[in-house]
Amino acid sequence: MEPRCPERRGTVLRDEMILGCRLARLVRVLAIALTGWPLPRLTNHLDVLLVGGRVMVLAVALALVAQAAAAQSPLFDSHVHLWKGEESLRAYEEQLKEGRLEVAGISAMWFGGPNQALAGRPAQIRAGNDGIIALAAKHPKMMPIATVHPYDGPAAVAELERVAAKGIKVLKLHPHTQKFDPDDPRVLTLVRRAGELGVIALIDNANILPGDSEKLFNLALKAPRTKFIFAHLGAMNFRFWNILKAARTAQGLFGDNIYFDISAVVALVADSPIEDEFVWTVRNVGVDHVLLGSDYPQYSLEQNVSALGRLALDESEKAKIRYENARALFGLR
Repeated sequence: MEPRCPERRGTVLRDEMILGCRLARLVRVLAIALTGWPLPRLTNHLDVLLVGGRVMVLAVALALVAQAAAAQSPLFDSHVHLWKGEESLRAYEEQLKEGRLEVAGISAMWFGGPNQALAGRPAQIRAGNDGIIALAAKHPKMMPIATVHPYDGPAAVAELERVAAKGIKVLKLHPHTQKFDPDDPRVLTLVRRAGELGVIALIDNANILPGDSEKLFNLALKAPRTKFIFAHLGAMNFRFWNILKAARTAQGLFGDNIYFDISAVVALVADSPIEDEFVWTVRNVGVDHVLLGSDYPQYSLEQNVSALGRLALDESEKAKIRYENARALFGLR
């Protein structure tokens, strides 16, 4: 609903309020023209701006419109947990509608939360993998993510080979919830085989236990032909990953095979005292090696998209993170 602008003039404050209100209404029109829909968040911000001075209103309002227009560029959510299959997917899609977001695609896994893929349960893991593959077959925008447990040894490798033959592009591993040590030689055997099969190893990197990031870096050095995505970019230990800028200068050391998703962590650091350090880290690890994700249902895609939009990255960098990097890495059409 459009605000009613004051009509009576006569004081400087009232004149500024009238101009501010009219600018706000103009920006609403521009927002609809650029994005195709009236943005509730934008509207709320503009209501606050009605009492501002003309320069502040114009500058902030136009910035908000630019942000809203940028939010219409393609989106790929690289980190979605569908614990209850189709039911979870419907809930996720409903959340997208509520946030007025549309995705070009998602990559989704069946495990996490109540579904733990623990050692010694190969039949359960196989069934979970088959379930997510079947769900993706019904939903063209969905890319399935499988899992195994490294400590299942040859059975884990066999399951990796089976799901790779079915078109799986990403294998998710979670050292903390699956209770394994990234330094274990069985992990190295598994991720090296993944690389041979062209499967990307997505490994949790929330740095829940001390040394997690260091161990994952070492794993990537030992398996240079495997591409890795380290989820959450180390979370509150993201500073460690600035080591990649130095690693790239060491001849023969680093295969440049590490990517990151910034699911959840971007929502934590945006508007925080360490936001600038986070942006610095994203640029040091390489903007073209960073993906957007939601970590649904723990976080929403809207939270992550909004937080990314507030970072001091330029729009071309944000576009890469939102979609282009995923398109290139996963070979999306």
